[in-house]
Amino acid sequence: MINIKNFSFNNSIQKLRVKKPWDDVIIFILNILIAIPLFIIVHQNLIEFNWVFNLDRILLFLLIIVVIQLILRLLRTIIIICIFLYVLVLFYGSASGNYGFNSIYEDYDSMLYTMSDNPFPQDIIIAKLLPFPNKSKILAAIEYQNPKVRNFAIMATTKHFKDIKGYADYRTLIQCFAVFKEINKRWNYVSDPSDRDYIATASESLDYFSGDCDDHSILMAAAVRAIGGTPRLIHTKGHIYPEILIGSVNDLESINFLIKNVLFEKDSYKKQLHYHIDERGQVWLNLDYTAKYPGGPFMSEEILGALTLN
Repeated sequence: MINIKNFSFNNSIQKLRVKKPWDDVIIFILNILIAIPLFIIVHQNLIEFNWVFNLDRILLFLLIIVVIQLILRLLRTIIIICIFLYVLVLFYGSASGNYGFNSIYEDYDSMLYTMSDNPFPQDIIIAKLLPFPNKSKILAAIEYQNPKVRNFAIMATTKHFKDIKGYADYRTLIQCFAVFKEINKRWNYVSDPSDRDYIATASESLDYFSGDCDDHSILMAAAVRAIGGTPRLIHTKGHIYPEILIGSVNDLESINFLIKNVLFEKDSYKKQLHYHIDERGQVWLNLDYTAKYPGGPFMSEEILGALTLN
């Protein structure tokens, strides 16, 4: 006797099945769509093994590709349902503020952005895929909620540019530039021990305003974030430096005038501002210790990683 329920179920499954060779095409595309964002999420939360040539990241990506491919092939008879579940997960991520449609769009937009001739390819996919050196230690060291860091930042805002009028829209940025001025005029470069990296916390660096580039970046990022700015750290070959988000290209015109004609007139005289523009059109201004004004020259243009604090 034929089981009518099983026959009906199998018949429904067959209706959902995509015919060859389109099922293989859909599986390949779906694998790529799932693998890249999944790798970025896992990679950003992975402990840094620091294997040579980033082999740990390469093997992780290959493993994700293989596992997803095997799963999708096992589910090829219900591939349409898999697509529906994929879209459903993105809807949930968007609604909950986690990884959703906007995030995946930005990641794939980054990939296309790297292939263009844009002169400021920042936040590119390579910066997201390569491990940021000492990431977990640096994040822990950026103590923007530490009262000592917050009080220092407030002190800097009362010491510099307090009486600047007429730029209410850029008040927070002006205060962040006050922090920049106070840190950079006092910073004393001191190398790490020869046998290892020493990561100083922001509050520790406030004792002597001394350390190497990552110590300076940590202190700058912590103090800027403590008063409402949005900093990020850029990793280049042998160097780390801080940047600050100043807004759009239109905001850049106003900030350029402020820096060169109001805040840092002497230090920036006949000098240009150096910045990066990401694929979303956001402008990030250099805050490295090597200059006396925001937007000083880059020590290195080759960007290997970015760590945004928001």
